[in-house]
Amino acid sequence: MKYEKLWSFSGNGKLWAFAGKKTLKLISLLIAVCLVSFWLVEQSPIDPVRAYIGEMSITPEHKAQLEEYWGVNMPPQEKFLNWAGNIAQGDFGTSLIYRIPVTSVIGEKFTASLILMMTSWLISGILGFILGIIAGMKRGTWIDKIIKTYCYMLAATPTFWLALVLLMVFSVYLGWFPIGLSVPIGVISGNVTFLDWLHHLILPALTLSLIGVAQIAMFTREKLTEVLSSDYVLFAKARGEKGLNLVLRHGIRNVALPAVTLQFLGFSELFGGAVLVEQVFSYPGIGQAAVAAGLRSDVPLLLGIVLVSAVFVFCGNTIADIIYEFVDPRIKQEADS
Repeated sequence: MKYEKLWSFSGNGKLWAFAGKKTLKLISLLIAVCLVSFWLVEQSPIDPVRAYIGEMSITPEHKAQLEEYWGVNMPPQEKFLNWAGNIAQGDFGTSLIYRIPVTSVIGEKFTASLILMMTSWLISGILGFILGIIAGMKRGTWIDKIIKTYCYMLAATPTFWLALVLLMVFSVYLGWFPIGLSVPIGVISGNVTFLDWLHHLILPALTLSLIGVAQIAMFTREKLTEVLSSDYVLFAKARGEKGLNLVLRHGIRNVALPAVTLQFLGFSELFGGAVLVEQVFSYPGIGQAAVAAGLRSDVPLLLGIVLVSAVFVFCGNTIADIIYEFVDPRIKQEADS
């Protein structure tokens, strides 16, 4: 009983220490992101007032009023302190493009992007894991060579180029999928069916998932090769186990957890790829909103998206660290050795 309490206390202590360390890292990360992002925005040559009004002509007095309202001529230090103070109170400001609170824009756009990214994340993880298992089982054969060549080609392919190729082939030439957007044009949101939404999602999700297949497939192949060369697998073969049954009993259970960990560590690449895919397919997500905010100097929206993106990537890395620390300590031991 005493040993059980001691184990429980030490486990809780380790958990609290881990949570405290991650909280400090998140705070320091957000502070650094705020400083760097604000400085980069300040160096932008784009005039926010001119980007806001477009080609419309206004009087110098009206322009001066807009500059005063947005604080364009304020010292950078004062602008940063005002913005950071509002962020600390949960006020991200108002988007200059959409004329609504930044939190509302991010909530709507990030939801659409999250559906796209999570769908692609699952497809790439499952497909990459299956291909890695097949390549590991057939190591040195023509099947293994085809899978490796496929993965190397994907790893060297730019995301936007692959998106353009798939768009031209499957949307323009074959006409199987719509050219862009997430819903049919001219249909109000209440009349959009699940099949309509799914039809628009398939091609962007497929494009984004194909990019993430290579890394997980090659990693799984190498880990499975190591497992199949281990002593306990050789002993299992000596007992008569072989083929798929051997891989299922001794291979997958030792390969799955490291593969899942690697998949969570790929959140940053997933988010970066989603920005390019959304631009090509005109998908109304957070990536397209970020590009529009940068081109039209919508500072409140751009900085809000940067902070949310940093938190999203940090959460993915934290989940991977939790697997390292708590789910299977052997992974951490391998990484430290």
